[in-house]
This record gives sequence, C-alpha cells and structure tokens, in this order.
Amino acid sequence: MEVASLYNEQFMDHVAHPDYKYELDDATHTHDGVNPSCGDELHLAIRLGEDGLIEEVAYTGHGCAVSMASADIMSDLMVGKTPQQAMHLCELFKGMITGGKKDDATLDELDEAALLKDVSHMPARVKCAELAWRTLAEMLKDEGDSGVTTTE
Repeated sequence: MEVASLYNEQFMDHVAHPDYKYELDDATHTHDGVNPSCGDELHLAIRLGEDGLIEEVAYTGHGCAVSMASADIMSDLMVGKTPQQAMHLCELFKGMITGGKKDDATLDELDEAALLKDVSHMPARVKCAELAWRTLAEMLKDEGDSGVTTTE
C-alpha cells in the first residue's frame, strides 16, 4: 500500500480544516478517549435531540493526522443518526480497520470513512484511526439501558 493513497487531498483537508473540532457547550453526552500507545487524546461530545437523533458532534484533543481526520470524518457521519445506528457504524468501521471487511456495502455505508480503509495495512495506525469511534461506542453503549445522559 502506498502512503499517498491514504494521505490524499480529501484526508488532509480533514486534518487542516476540521469542521467538528470545537467545544460543544450544550452536550448531552461526553466521553474521553486515550490511545496509550501513542498519546493521542480526544474529548468527544454529542447532543441528542428530543427525537433521539444525534444533532451535533464535536471533539477536542490532540493526536496524529490519522486520529484527528478519523474523528472529523466520524463526527460528520454521525449527525442525524440514532445511537443504535451510530453503534452499528462504529462496528462496521472496526471491522474495516481491523478485520479487513471492505466489501462494497460496508464501504458505501461508511461513506467518507471508507477513506481510512488502507489503515488496516498500517498496524501502528489502527488504534489511532479507531480512537474516536471507540470513544463514541463506549459513550453510547449503555444509552438504552441506564438512562444516563452524561458519562465522563
């Protein structure tokens, strides 16, 4: 795999000009994620609307280009989804990044996140790409069961 296929213009635009990297003051859910292998840190916040859909997603933190681009791409994909749909997308992404599940249906469902499919060939970057997705999944895992609206 060529590194150039990952670090393309679309990918680098998410790094240089992220749309979702800011503090979300009226978040209903927040969660912190850390990649201990490299030190990437992420504070993820979402706001669920009264209709149960994710209205807004934002993150702050620092890390490599892969973790920051992945967080921005994920944030965009999750707006308008239910927590259950978000969890499903997190599982698909994990399968693509770790298990090589790259069939057309998966890539179509993951939309722009499919840009990161080649990270699966870069073992040192897999945890970087997963950070935002894992953080969101951890945040939402008890959503239906506990009624908890904010987790730290």
